[in-house]
Amino acid sequence: MRPQLQHKKIRLNVQITSELKNKLTELSAFQGKRVSALVRESIEEKLEDIEKRIFEERMKCAYQALSEENLKISEDFKYIDSENL
Repeated sequence: MRPQLQHKKIRLNVQITSELKNKLTELSAFQGKRVSALVRESIEEKLEDIEKRIFEERMKCAYQALSEENLKISEDFKYIDSENL
């Protein structure tokens, strides 16, 4: 079994509104987590969501490009297919 690698943590200063800070404090107390852990998890979730949407958009574009190519190939062979009837 391989030991888990520890990611080096760095400090990041972010300015937020006092309302957002109050919400974070309340939610972190409710969940029994530190504010920094809650913020880190929120950032990770948001980044995963963005990466997923980017991946889906790339796949959509790739499938559309393939469908256009497939239509062109089908058009090239449509007369050949009717010769066998």
